Amino acid sequence: MAGPLPEGNEMPVDGSLPAGVNLGAENRTMSAYIHIPFCRVRCGYCDFNTYTATELRGSSQATYIDDLAREIELSGHVLERAGVPKRPLSSVFFGGGTPTLLPAHDLIRALELVQRQHGIVPGAEITTEANPDTITPEYVNALAQAGFTRISLGMQSAVPSVLATLDRTHNPASVATSVQAAHDAGLEVSIDLIYGTPGESVEQWRESLETAISLNTGHISAYALIVEEGTALERRIRRGELPEPDDDLEADMYELAEDLLSKAGFNWYEVSNWSKSEAQRSEHNLTYWQGNDWWGYGPGAHSHIGGTRFWNVKHPAAYAQRLAEGHSPAAGWETPDSQSRELESILLGSRIREGISTEGLAPEAVAGLIADGLIDGPQAIHSRLVLTVKGRLRADEVVRRLTFF
Repeated sequence: MAGPLPEGNEMPVDGSLPAGVNLGAENRTMSAYIHIPFCRVRCGYCDFNTYTATELRGSSQATYIDDLAREIELSGHVLERAGVPKRPLSSVFFGGGTPTLLPAHDLIRALELVQRQHGIVPGAEITTEANPDTITPEYVNALAQAGFTRISLGMQSAVPSVLATLDRTHNPASVATSVQAAHDAGLEVSIDLIYGTPGESVEQWRESLETAISLNTGHISAYALIVEEGTALERRIRRGELPEPDDDLEADMYELAEDLLSKAGFNWYEVSNWSKSEAQRSEHNLTYWQGNDWWGYGPGAHSHIGGTRFWNVKHPAAYAQRLAEGHSPAAGWETPDSQSRELESILLGSRIREGISTEGLAPEAVAGLIADGLIDGPQAIHSRLVLTVKGRLRADEVVRRLTFF
């Protein structure tokens, strides 16, 4: 189960946003995240806001899109009252959970609803996450015909024993089948991998990387496993059933990923993401890293409009009840102060390949990062702070040194 929601201000029942969220909106893009909180089984490492069938008391997968429809309509009223100009969506992302547990026509209906409410930029990136065992050629063809452009496929590993530790249920062979089906439908494919699973060796990680590369997709994400408190995986490690993650081993795995992916024609554009071309980057993820606007629909989803963040109640039943009563599903909101926004700008901006301007940063801190090999020296001379491979491994340290110098 996901962790607690942030502390913040109580959201008015009509969802009204604070004054000022409309300022500068014309200089920001608008996106939509649509949360589908359903899974067949809960993976032992997962801390996301997801629910299996036995955890859905008071709510139903069958009527979930009706609940989303209410929030999508409400969002239009909230933005209009706040004076936020209507902007067509630059990207739409269906995440979870496992969005492809729902019938394709449910995802298509949700896409049609946000398109009617906001409009969608021609050629916009429209993505759904998927598990390899939940899609068929018929399913992905239906999505492609409805305007979806991309599948983000949760491969995680090519090694059965690693998948078993993660409680992943798909057959590794189904990944290639799913990728082929998506490509045949004309969809771009992103492969998601996890490294640092307890007991995973560097050679097993190499096998997963080489398998992912062989699938001939244009985008690969590789995330270090985070052992979240309260998960089944954390309990197994605490009981001594599995070894603790090894930071040095994870660093070796990251360096191997950079080596193999770069040799295969991939370029990093964010600490955990590589693509073969700029066109194959995840534009939706860049929305988050660049501080643009998005509305997160669904239970537990977070939104960001004009510097104000707000988040929905977590359980699908509570989410549905609030909307049925004509109320906003948002549980709270906050507007970070200028110091917090500056820190966040450095934290997010430094993670992407374009980096951030060195203007306003302490020259001594920048010089120290160059000396330690954490940022690119020639780029810094030209007023851009860009992480080296070593710096990507120590990205949090870079931010601390820049902000607490």
